[in-house]
Amino acid sequence: MNETLRVIAERYSCRAFEGSLPEKEKLDAIALAAVQSPSGMNRQPWQIVVITDKAFIEEMDKDAMQILSEHEDKSMYERFMGRGGTMFYNAPCIFLILMQSNTGLDCGIVSENIALAASALGLGNCICGMLRIPLNGARGEEFKQKIGFPEGWEFGMSVLVGYAGKPGTPHEPDMSKIRYI
Repeated sequence: MNETLRVIAERYSCRAFEGSLPEKEKLDAIALAAVQSPSGMNRQPWQIVVITDKAFIEEMDKDAMQILSEHEDKSMYERFMGRGGTMFYNAPCIFLILMQSNTGLDCGIVSENIALAASALGLGNCICGMLRIPLNGARGEEFKQKIGFPEGWEFGMSVLVGYAGKPGTPHEPDMSKIRYI
C-alpha cells in the first residue's frame, strides 16, 4: 500500500497521551506540513501557534472543564469525565490554528495536514475544537494575550499532539457514504 494511504488508514484520534513532549525536529516538521497546506487563491489565511508549555495547557484544560461542569447540559462534561477527566487528554503540545474570518475550509485543511504529519512521524494526535471553550470563557482574553492572538484573528482549530499513552484503532470506514455518479 502507498505510504500516504497507509498513514491515512491507520490514523486515529488519540485520547490518552503519555505527556512527554516530542522532539523539536518532529514539531518543526509538523509545523512545516501545516504551512504547506493548500488554500483558496493561495491566501494562506492562517497562523500556527505551537503551544508546548504543559502548565499552560493544563491551566486551559482545567478552566475548560470547570466551564463544562457549570453548563446546564452536563452530557459533554460527563463524556470527558468518562475519558479521564481532562479535555486535552494530557497532551504535551497543542497546534493552535488561528484564522481570518470565513476561512474555516482552509483551516480544516491545515488541521488535517498537521494530523497526518504527526501520524506519519509516529505521534498520536486528535483534531480538537474544544480549545474554543477556555478561549471564549471568562479568562479567554487572558489566555489569548498569553498566546499572542493578533488583532482580527480568531480560533480556527487545534490539534493535540504527543506520544500516545495507549494504542488506539482507526474508525471503521462507512463505505455506504460513497456514491459515484
